[in-house]
Amino acid sequence: MTDASWIGDVLTAARPQAMAAFLRRFRDLDTAEEVFQEACLRALKTWPRNGPPRDAAAWLIMVGGNVAIDGLRRSSRLEPLPPDDQISDLSDAETAIVARIEHADYRDDILRLLFVCCHPELPATQQIALALRIVSGLSVRQIARAFLVGEAAMEQRITRAKARIAANPVPFEAPGPADRAERLAAVAAMIYLVFNEGYTAGPADGDERRALCEEAIRLGRLLLRLFPTEPEIMGLAALLLLQHSRSRARFSADGCAVLLEDQNRALWDTRLIAEGSALVEKAIRHGRPGPYQVQAATAALHSRATRPEDTDWAQIALLYGTLERMQPSPVVALNRAVAVAKVHGPAPALAIIEPLADKLSGYFYFHGARGFFLRQLERNEEAREAFGRAIGLAGTVGEATHIRRQLDQLEQAATADRTPPRDRE
Repeated sequence: MTDASWIGDVLTAARPQAMAAFLRRFRDLDTAEEVFQEACLRALKTWPRNGPPRDAAAWLIMVGGNVAIDGLRRSSRLEPLPPDDQISDLSDAETAIVARIEHADYRDDILRLLFVCCHPELPATQQIALALRIVSGLSVRQIARAFLVGEAAMEQRITRAKARIAANPVPFEAPGPADRAERLAAVAAMIYLVFNEGYTAGPADGDERRALCEEAIRLGRLLLRLFPTEPEIMGLAALLLLQHSRSRARFSADGCAVLLEDQNRALWDTRLIAEGSALVEKAIRHGRPGPYQVQAATAALHSRATRPEDTDWAQIALLYGTLERMQPSPVVALNRAVAVAKVHGPAPALAIIEPLADKLSGYFYFHGARGFFLRQLERNEEAREAFGRAIGLAGTVGEATHIRRQLDQLEQAATADRTPPRDRE
């Protein structure tokens, strides 16, 4: 087997399981990484010649364990491991390891690995960076580019995160039901944060940052495989898929953000929509609604509308009301106001968001939505002021371009109003 292009994908898929086993065994992130990297080097040397093992994760766990033993033997001047070409790649050695380890142990291992990255002592930015490094295997350079910071700064961020974990270790026993629910919620939140980091990126922000969406979806699918009957994990996976299905239509050729109602729906990914919608329906049948499920159901309603006018805004407004009761938040109220504006007009929507001014004073979308409602009410001076606040808070070129376009349209309207009728002809 001479074409070794498949090896990278196999190693990426096996990484969480192997890293989780190494972390449980050595109880140190740096050691687990070193052992995994050494096992990968051996895979790169032997797999192209002998072909893929039956179970890549088990092979890496077996070889990594032997590597660690080899290190101890060398330090004790004992016999080293046999040469690489004597390692049996196609035998059932790795299958025997799998047979000795129950699936539940693997599941707890991976959950523990994910939860270590979501350690409560870590700020959100360090949680995301650590998960991308440890679980996903992204290089420090890739993560630094995604976060638009220097490699040295990102290296320090990850090093600090590891140091805090070492100082405040997570218990390594299998979590009980209560602990597992808490850990699952923390892991789901981290994955959603990874997705949002990529989702808010515009065309000018680099491929690395936008690729975070796909990495979050991969992690979401991993979590769903571990907990296939958890409706909230189904909801999380569905939400990521449905949101990402619109990625090709979210920005125009000149980098301007395109509103949902103006997007070219032919660019939406129907495969992701079908997968996400099926997960939403499956989750709802469990009868245990949660915030991710409600958000996914909202995204599914948007995705089913083949035309903007077919969107069931009344149902979407109700769903946001449900979400607001589950998770009271000014941002959720803002989203509900947008749906209310579609059903009942800008006046009641503006009434919903005006009390949020203090809490959302630094939030781009608040000022953008407020400006849009004011413009619809022909309160153009106030709209111009709101758009001015929004453009100062824009986090991407696409957001700034969209607001600049709104300001330009207001200026054109004002110019037309000031032009005498005879000069307009």
